[in-house]
Amino acid sequence: MRIESIQVGKPKTIAADWTSAIFKQPVIGAVSLSKYNLDGDKQADLTVHGGIDKAVNVYPIEHYQYWNQRARFPLRRRIQLPSPCNGAFGENFTTSGLLENEVCIGDTYEVGNVIVQISQPRQPCWKLARKFNQAKLPFWVQNTSKTGWYFRVLQEGQVESKNKFKLIERTNPDWSIQRANQLMYSANKDQTDILSILECKELSASWQKTFNGFIS
Repeated sequence: MRIESIQVGKPKTIAADWTSAIFKQPVIGAVSLSKYNLDGDKQADLTVHGGIDKAVNVYPIEHYQYWNQRARFPLRRRIQLPSPCNGAFGENFTTSGLLENEVCIGDTYEVGNVIVQISQPRQPCWKLARKFNQAKLPFWVQNTSKTGWYFRVLQEGQVESKNKFKLIERTNPDWSIQRANQLMYSANKDQTDILSILECKELSASWQKTFNGFIS
């Protein structure tokens, strides 16, 4: 897996009722990455975005071909993807080489001189729907498990496009991002699976709280 491009952005007012940092711009050259975000990047709503567990939003470039096909599906309203698509879903790292069924909660990687760790899947929100004028888009993203994921930063440093990820440690091989998504959005959640994912100490605090709420 490698970084195909890096994007950053700060909150801006799009409309009277909408402030967002989902519109991001590419970074050329090395950029500093702290425990909270990339240099030049901020989040508008810190209750659901950003923080220690969600310092970097990651999205595989491979999915954009799928969404281009989805846009042409005759029974659904089109979504207009830019060209190139990098950063279209508001991600910081557009990556290639690994997908949600191949990466796991707690996977720890070296990239550039930074060490990052997967904390949870991305949960698409209404801002993604608003950006593309398609109310069903967040549902499609979560239903297909083409969500991307978040990194927390264990070692600060610098990264740049084309840096490759080196897997340092995999502590939860049974809990891929895809499986975590499937459990979160399942109508009938298996209690054994809930207890199992809660054993992943690297799972983000917000997802731990949510899954604890499902224990019966």
